[in-house]
Amino acid sequence: MQPKILKYLLDIESVILEIESIKAITENNFNVFKKDIILQRAVERDLEIIGEVIRKMLEQDPNIQISSAKNIIGLRNIISHAYDSIEPEMIWGIIQNNVPILAVEVNILKQKSN
Repeated sequence: MQPKILKYLLDIESVILEIESIKAITENNFNVFKKDIILQRAVERDLEIIGEVIRKMLEQDPNIQISSAKNIIGLRNIISHAYDSIEPEMIWGIIQNNVPILAVEVNILKQKSN
């Protein structure tokens, strides 16, 4: 695996830890998250970063196995360009359901790099 890919994986892992800390701050409670626009924007930015990193990874190596890569990149584009269509419910669903899957996939890819 290319060193740049490993750096990207570590970047994603770092952002996922930020998202997990936001979930901890809210005590994993959607109602707390929904009331805090700063936390919402922080998570949106984190998801935007993940989308950009995955796009760059796939440019480096199109064979990287991230199950929802196209959806993740698409979400990045929505957050960047159609920001007014983002709902907290959608972001919450992503951090509850999709981010944990991505974390597992990143861990697997990191293990393969060793």
